[in-house]
Amino acid sequence: MPDFPSLSIATNLAVFAVAAAAVWTAGTRLAAHADVIARATGLGQAVIGMMLLGGITSLPEIAVSVTAGLAADPTLAVNNILGGVALQVAIIAIGDAVLKDHAITSLVRKPIVMLQAAFSCLLLTLVLGAIVVGDVGVAGVGVWSIAVLAAGIAMFWRVARTAGRDGWAPTRAADADAGDADSNSGSDGLRTAIFGAATTGVVVLVAGYVLARTGEAIAHQTGLGTGFVGAILVGLATSLPEISTVIAAARLRRYTMAFADIFGTNMFDIMLIFLIDAVHRGPPVLATQGRFAAFAALLGIVLTLMYVVGLIERRDDARMRLGTDSWSVVLLYVCGAGALYFLR
Repeated sequence: MPDFPSLSIATNLAVFAVAAAAVWTAGTRLAAHADVIARATGLGQAVIGMMLLGGITSLPEIAVSVTAGLAADPTLAVNNILGGVALQVAIIAIGDAVLKDHAITSLVRKPIVMLQAAFSCLLLTLVLGAIVVGDVGVAGVGVWSIAVLAAGIAMFWRVARTAGRDGWAPTRAADADAGDADSNSGSDGLRTAIFGAATTGVVVLVAGYVLARTGEAIAHQTGLGTGFVGAILVGLATSLPEISTVIAAARLRRYTMAFADIFGTNMFDIMLIFLIDAVHRGPPVLATQGRFAAFAALLGIVLTLMYVVGLIERRDDARMRLGTDSWSVVLLYVCGAGALYFLR
């Protein structure tokens, strides 16, 4: 990989644009492959969205966070995770805008997405606890980081066990999620979809990593702080796969998959703090964080809960292409990003 900080801003911008186009294309195709896999295997949108889409779209965060951890830059690594969580929740509003006339939360078929959202918030509270209380190392890894990993694994297991249960019905049945089952999805289609998902996953990993590194270089060249860079600019770069997959899922009427992708990605990303801690040589990474990281985690919790409120209320009152919950999330994110800028 080239040394991006040594390149000119113009060159980094050009590389950033090419990588963004590659990630966008791959993310769009990934949603279609995931749809086929969900229908052919019977696992459903919630599980595939959480495990497959969430896992693959987390690959850029893995690359960036591990690299930053190895480079003894825990601030960038952790803020990339926490800032990305808040941003990715706000991405749901983009999927909402695709629908134009209906609030996306009124069309979700499976209540399991609320469980995923609640688990994301619980993981973020563990991170907040570590920042407030402090952390101690055990075998080179912080106790709170170990707790985050263990809790995350248990939560993924719980979501998988709950995936087949139905709760409430969508407000507008005619426009709701397309069903998971499809009798026309044969083994050939499944094999093609799996191969396609693996291929697009490689593209997302490589291009997403390039996006993040060029974004970091551009931010440093313009004089922005490392914390703000990780939370906003690098977070935006590594969230491009989620943007493209959410838009594609909304167009396919896979609304549960869109939410599961975002909440699943966030759960994966928060668990990456353990990996950052494991590769970082020094004190536990959460023990080195301050107000900036704490506020970023709090922002992620608040934005997630706003969509939980929308999923519970299920109001179909879209105005100017967005539901009330999405407008609230967008406004809160803008205000939160402003606060993070002053905390950097």
